Amino acid sequence: MSSADIAFINTCKDIIDNGTLVDGESVRPHWDDGTPAYTIKRFGVVNRYDLSKEFPLMTIRPISLRSAIDEILWIWQKKSNNIHDLGSHIWDAWADQNGSIGKAYGYQMSVKHQYKEGEFDMVDRVLYDLKHNPCSRRIMTNIYNFADLHEMALYPCAYSMTFNVVGDKLCAILNQRSQDMLAANAWNVAQYAALVLMFAQVSGLKPGEFVHVIADAHIYDRHVPIVKELITRTPFDAPKVTLDPNITNFYDFTPDSFTVENYQHGEKIGKFPVAV
Repeated sequence: MSSADIAFINTCKDIIDNGTLVDGESVRPHWDDGTPAYTIKRFGVVNRYDLSKEFPLMTIRPISLRSAIDEILWIWQKKSNNIHDLGSHIWDAWADQNGSIGKAYGYQMSVKHQYKEGEFDMVDRVLYDLKHNPCSRRIMTNIYNFADLHEMALYPCAYSMTFNVVGDKLCAILNQRSQDMLAANAWNVAQYAALVLMFAQVSGLKPGEFVHVIADAHIYDRHVPIVKELITRTPFDAPKVTLDPNITNFYDFTPDSFTVENYQHGEKIGKFPVAV
């Protein structure tokens, strides 16, 4: 069975069985009808995925890898903060009348900084170091910019990536302050695993271990029945996910650069409410 299924099922069981209820009028998120969106949470969840063995794509329900990659490229490659540059509508609720989500995500990736080697934004600095300083322990990004938080429609959830070369493999840690397990977990795992594959390929490395650290892993109250049903399903083996081997420049990747084969999965869960 897929490592994505194992991690999701175990984490959700732990949240449901041992989690803490977060309720009261002080919670920030609300449902469309104005009702406060309460959660059950666990603090400090860590899941590990060995990308050298398989790609962690959930099978107990279908996940659109293409859409997930489109979003990660929107942030890391296009460095955009405008939903008009994105193929899906997942950010629509946070965008203003012009489509902007403020100084968040892609905006932060595009900001350039001066180094002794020259001027780089965060993405290009990572790509430079993976090729020229692979032994460095400083290869990382952080988009939780306190100076700009007041101009962000949503504070970054997945805010930091740390890359580390181990032998001939590229490993990475994703730090996430908060995660909606039903809406975002399988999506984030797949897209950041895809990012590691892309960065590894253009750096002449092989994909290694991807570690996902979640400070506040939670299930929303209206999602609990859906999650309980979902985690009773029997997972399939992970599909085969491959990357176009001819691409050597990160900025040449598209969602079509990935091929998914033998993807068996359970039924869709249908539309569910998302707290905003």
